[in-house]
Amino acid sequence: MKWETKKLNEIGFVGRGKSRHRPRDASHLYGGEYPFIQTADVKHSDLYLSSYSKTYSEAGLAQSKLWNKGTLCITIAANIADTAILGIDACFPDSVLGFNADENKCDVRFVKYQFDILQRRYKQFSQGAAQDNLSLEKLLTVPLLVPPLQIQHKIASVLSVYDDLIENNQRRIVLVEEAARQVYQEWFVRFQFPGYEHTKMVDGVPNGWKKGKLCDFYTTSSGGTPSRKNPEFYNGNINWVKTKELNENFIIDTEEKITEDALRKSSAKLFPARTVLVAMYGATIGKLGIISMPAATNQACCAIISPNLTAHYSYSYLFLYERKQQLMNLSLGAAQKNINQDIVKELDMILPSEQIMGIFVDVIEPFFETILNLQIQNQKLKQARDLLLPKLMTGEVLV
Repeated sequence: MKWETKKLNEIGFVGRGKSRHRPRDASHLYGGEYPFIQTADVKHSDLYLSSYSKTYSEAGLAQSKLWNKGTLCITIAANIADTAILGIDACFPDSVLGFNADENKCDVRFVKYQFDILQRRYKQFSQGAAQDNLSLEKLLTVPLLVPPLQIQHKIASVLSVYDDLIENNQRRIVLVEEAARQVYQEWFVRFQFPGYEHTKMVDGVPNGWKKGKLCDFYTTSSGGTPSRKNPEFYNGNINWVKTKELNENFIIDTEEKITEDALRKSSAKLFPARTVLVAMYGATIGKLGIISMPAATNQACCAIISPNLTAHYSYSYLFLYERKQQLMNLSLGAAQKNINQDIVKELDMILPSEQIMGIFVDVIEPFFETILNLQIQNQKLKQARDLLLPKLMTGEVLV
């Protein structure tokens, strides 16, 4: 069957998100019942997008637009040409385009997978001097290779099997994460730990526990960025983490890798596996990650290194997760809000007794191992899908 070249507006409706307000942080526009999708939400989504960090009020909706479930979101600023299909009705700003498929002409899943193939081309196409951007006009000039609708359905169904498995694993990760946080809160916020009924409180903490600062119990450090002027510092085999890769999860791979020479000749440092990272700069302040392998980081990450099992990495991670809003409130600077390593080091912290920490580790470590294993499964599923993707989307492999 013949594949044809089509423009996006020939197979459905394309429109731009609406967000007319300035400044963007006008508080009366937020906190209502209407999901407000941002470019980062699209970037971190899988096939379907149902998670969001902000909502619009009635006032927010009045200056925006509610897009229907099934709309394909396409980012045109910050993260170029990332895509996800709305799993809910939602608003989004003018940095996101919405595509409503004509169901007689295309399968929206197929169009999304076409964007996965063409994303690099779009990024090259949208290169600007100040900041990359992809306008609606530019987008509509790019041709898509489209087979008959029946073939689109078959291709999308094959590829979506991988995405469905990834999404199921992601749901399991969310449930396990919540269970781990509930254990932490029960034991160390509400002090309902094993044996609490028979433990005296001394100076506001259970007897045998220690009060201090985070730096009294953990080692902290920060990383660095090897000079971009030296190409020999990059494309090595040492994982190098940037704050945008912190997503409240294990980090099992990195976008960029540096060389041994870069480690020797820059402020970048190699941190051990299970080091907890917290973002200190800009919009990512308070974001967390755990490196699953030895890795270096840029200077915007504060590394929290566990010295021994009496101060376990999982305890520091859950502690910092609880303190995320506090860190955001402590951010400094007029133009760009930042925190620094000293602020993290000076956070008030309580460390439980060795006995309670040992019991906690026995309980919590299986949760963290489950999360890591599910993330590794998802990475393998994505790799398998991405190998099959170009062959299906060009007709090299028939369905």
